[in-house]
Amino acid sequence: MPNPMQRFVYVLGHRTYSQLPLLCAAGAKASQLTTTNPIMANSTRLASSVLATESSNKGMIIINRPKALNAINLEMVRKIYKHLKKCEKSKSLMIIKGTGDKAFCAGGDVRALVDAGPTDESKSFFREEYTTNALIGNYKIPYIAIIDGITMGGGVGLSVHGKYRVATDRTLFAMPETAIGLFPDVGGSYFLPRLQGKLGLYLGLTGYRLRGGDVYHAGIATHYCESSKIAELETALLNCPDADDVPELLQKFHSKPEKPFSLQPVLDQINKNFAASSVEGILENLQNDGSDWAKKTLEILCKVSPTSLKITFRQLELGSQLSLAQCLIMEYRLAVRHLDPRADFKEGVRALLIDKDQQPKWQPATLAEVTEEHLQWFFKKLPDTEELKLD
Repeated sequence: MPNPMQRFVYVLGHRTYSQLPLLCAAGAKASQLTTTNPIMANSTRLASSVLATESSNKGMIIINRPKALNAINLEMVRKIYKHLKKCEKSKSLMIIKGTGDKAFCAGGDVRALVDAGPTDESKSFFREEYTTNALIGNYKIPYIAIIDGITMGGGVGLSVHGKYRVATDRTLFAMPETAIGLFPDVGGSYFLPRLQGKLGLYLGLTGYRLRGGDVYHAGIATHYCESSKIAELETALLNCPDADDVPELLQKFHSKPEKPFSLQPVLDQINKNFAASSVEGILENLQNDGSDWAKKTLEILCKVSPTSLKITFRQLELGSQLSLAQCLIMEYRLAVRHLDPRADFKEGVRALLIDKDQQPKWQPATLAEVTEEHLQWFFKKLPDTEELKLD
């Protein structure tokens, strides 16, 4: 099992730009992107990093920031939200995807957030991102997220709350926030505790990566489609005469993953060890387990932020009894507090993404030093004027 520091890929890496499935209207300028897709009657280029297309009755959003693995920033969140609101009232279905074959969306631009600190703009990023997550979770028309490639953090928020999530053999899914002193946000407190057994808690605390068919086996994806057939699936969806046909169409392209669930052999151990009533209890269970899997899991948990572990444990415990909207309101409080210097977020980003020494100095440094008072401060209600407001 790789070191969580090595697993964290927010806004890292480069990739090749590939042709986008857009069709220009008749007489369009040569500078506009084109495709052979016959159903897209026109396209609106909201910004180079977000491409919004629409036909007479279909909508599509393409996250187009390939050199940053399609990581999202505030401007992009605003463009996505605007197009989602527009299409919800006038279209029969919505498709969201990422440019190329390496990433759907690798998360939020966390380095920019840390550099900015607790400013109005950084708070606006979380507020508007979570508002978009809530919209997706209650979207009135079929919402199909094609999570082909890296899907982490903010990319999870743009997909997991939608009705349909299509994974491929190239999908790489994770919520690795504890490794940078953050917490699994974008509705993580809602969807993680609703996975089978204690799987969600395990994924949230360790940042374990799920690949390909594992994303379907875990219950995160609703369908699995070979990446070689994704273009054909998109065309079929865009030519779908009736939104009521979407479930049948997705099932037609769905195939059972060739490999069994990679975590199946340790699911009983996950359920047993992570059933403890505290993070300390989980660590004690893992120590008593003594297996190679338990030792590796213990090693990971001892390297990430102790504060993040305790926050994650509590947010998932609370989130299991809350609605998506209530979870996002709670997470916004947590996000605002993580912009404060008292949180580990800045130090985690420094160690992993800026200096890259992979030696974060967590404060407090141990679980025993994380007081209940410190923990409660993160969850404390914000002033009424600053609370996240959701319709």
